[in-house]
Amino acid sequence: MAKEIPDLVAEARTGTGKGAARQARREGNVPGIVYGDGKDPVAVQFEFNKLLTQLRAGRFMSTLWNLKIEGQEDVRVICRAVQKDVVKDLPTHIDFMRLRRTSKVKVFIQVEFVGHDECPGLRKGGTLVTIRPEIELIVTAGDIPEQITVDLTGLEVGDGIHIDDVKLPAGAKATVDRNFAIANIAAPSALRAEDDAAEDEAETEEADAPEGENAETEE
Repeated sequence: MAKEIPDLVAEARTGTGKGAARQARREGNVPGIVYGDGKDPVAVQFEFNKLLTQLRAGRFMSTLWNLKIEGQEDVRVICRAVQKDVVKDLPTHIDFMRLRRTSKVKVFIQVEFVGHDECPGLRKGGTLVTIRPEIELIVTAGDIPEQITVDLTGLEVGDGIHIDDVKLPAGAKATVDRNFAIANIAAPSALRAEDDAAEDEAETEEADAPEGENAETEE
């Protein structure tokens, strides 16, 4: 299911260059640029606190936004870069790319695991080890999914989940062309400790064995 396209409000910014950008910051705004789709770049600015709240909410760069600028037609955009102050880690500039709904775009989509109660491996004390909490997909801009769902139902200890095991949203494709791992069900820590102890004991017994005990007898 495609996510609802949220609004992102900006103001047109007069002037370009470092001087205009510094002026925008002094006025409590974050300067930015909108480019792409064969059109001229447009300088914009965002109210600092509102933008910071949206950035901290997560998934900002994987969200298709409906950019609203007073006096201009709404346009679909996706964030392509956020420059930050190296000391304060706060946004100082932001770049957006225009998209059509039919445009193909690479985005990172969060993985959501379901079926925990129906997973025998977890009921036996196993642990879900997440290898890829997000997966980069090539998707249509108008159909960016909310998440990728991975069902744990029926998985035992030692089982793994790979990208080929997952039903991706219609029209979506992983950017990596191989069957990479997403997660696995690891053995309970107590069981792993017992296995490690058994291996150590076997190694000790082998080391303590009389010399030549395991050697072949020559005739």
